[in-house]
Amino acid sequence: MKNILVVLFNLFFGLIVFSQNGKIISKNLIDLSKTPIWNTISKNDSLTQEFSYLKDINFYFISYKSDDLVIDGILSEPKYIGKYPVIIYNRGGNRNFGKLTVGQLIMTTSKLCSQGYIIIASNYRKIDEFGGSEINDVLSLTETIKELNNADSTKIGMLGWSRGGMMAYLAISKSTKFKSVIIGNGPTNLLSLKDDRPEMEKEVYLECIPNYLKNKEEELKKRSVIFWVDKLNKNCRLLILCGTKDDRVNPKQVDELAEKLNKINYPFELKKFETDHTFSNKRQELEVELIKWFNNTLKNEN
Repeated sequence: MKNILVVLFNLFFGLIVFSQNGKIISKNLIDLSKTPIWNTISKNDSLTQEFSYLKDINFYFISYKSDDLVIDGILSEPKYIGKYPVIIYNRGGNRNFGKLTVGQLIMTTSKLCSQGYIIIASNYRKIDEFGGSEINDVLSLTETIKELNNADSTKIGMLGWSRGGMMAYLAISKSTKFKSVIIGNGPTNLLSLKDDRPEMEKEVYLECIPNYLKNKEEELKKRSVIFWVDKLNKNCRLLILCGTKDDRVNPKQVDELAEKLNKINYPFELKKFETDHTFSNKRQELEVELIKWFNNTLKNEN
């Protein structure tokens, strides 16, 4: 009897935790003039002409539930009344390196937001497993979206860059809620990444991935889409962006993935640009690509 009660309690507790996934705990409007990015986007205490469109966007610090944790994130949305498609943005980096800030969100997704999209992003849980349990922090945002009155929860897309691209591949292998995804310079094979950049094993894999030394190959394959392309949701439109001068993720990785995707007739497009990992000399072209793709495959999709 005692064992039965324990099982029932665990089941009940698990259902409660699951039902709370995505629940917004706090949502606080951000005053851009009080953030470090303000000196970059303003002059004489007003937005510069280049960033004048930001006056039509609200930014919020949010916290939300994922599993039994409270996760921090940032939300941006048009100020005007309407129903908007939503893009989940997956940041790169690991732990505090690449940690999401208002400035980063402005520089990467605010032009997209200004075209009639809600952008919501997670900073992932504090214990970073580099593609492990924190994938739940991304998936939980699909529930958070349902709490936003101006969000069209039937039109959810995703944008992932670098490590965020790895997270996007994982997300579309575990969920059918994403209609359109863009991945930029995301690693597709962590085993090859380790060979190209040995410091990744010492500084990231060993420090972040649980039981790494005991299960190296297994854990890296779990995080590498090249080994499970057949698990990707085929109803999701995918655009892969590659910088041919990327020195962080070998561009050969995307060619190997494209070959496998073609073999299973997966609906994707691959576009290459003569640029680096962050598209530093192609920022305007990148903004155009993001808007055009999501307009065609998400906003205006029937």
